[in-house]
Amino acid sequence: MPKAVVSEERRRRRRPTRSGTVLSEQLIVDTALRLLREHGSAGLSARRLGLALDCDASALYRYFRGMDDLTLAIGDTLIGQALDGWRPTGAWREDLRRLGMRIHAAYVAHPQAAVLTTSRVTGRANELAADEAVLGVLRTAGLPVAEAVRVYHAFIDQTLAFAALDAASLALPNAALRAEDEVWRSTYGHLPASSHPNIAAAAPLLATEMVRSAYPSALDLLLDAVQARLTA
Repeated sequence: MPKAVVSEERRRRRRPTRSGTVLSEQLIVDTALRLLREHGSAGLSARRLGLALDCDASALYRYFRGMDDLTLAIGDTLIGQALDGWRPTGAWREDLRRLGMRIHAAYVAHPQAAVLTTSRVTGRANELAADEAVLGVLRTAGLPVAEAVRVYHAFIDQTLAFAALDAASLALPNAALRAEDEVWRSTYGHLPASSHPNIAAAAPLLATEMVRSAYPSALDLLLDAVQARLTA
């Protein structure tokens, strides 16, 4: 049975850890992000967190119902980082583009955490704030509610899908990532036009284009489609 989460007020009354650290949800999330960055998803466990925080692993369950609850909190923290400093200006296209790029960048900055969290629905404060913001921008732009929901769905899923794809690449060992990038030059760049005329013609461009994220281009295509609907 999941353990009850202790109220924030009661948590603050608890004594510091052995090293003098006062636990908090944010400290645990920040430590989890560090462990994910250093050790990958296999390195994230209650035991390892307890060692990193110099506390008994059971203390974590005063703050989170379990490791899955912590995973949701990690995802919500990344969304919060994306929202920090973003404000709508009334220019719907620029507002959505900036927000999409911020969300994508926040996840890609923590690739191991992104792989764990991009597919999750947290229902937490930052996720709700982001969803409210996107729907608000779309409705203010003039889309009716049903159309705004469809565009919101495409916008957020596209953003998170590219974040997951790009994060998965960044989470690879450096040698594997370099080897994959080299394929565009060593293999695609040497295919003969007689057997692969289209690849041969595009090979120099593929070698530079395919090693960077396609998200900005995909986002612009989506926003172009929204603009066309608004114009129509």
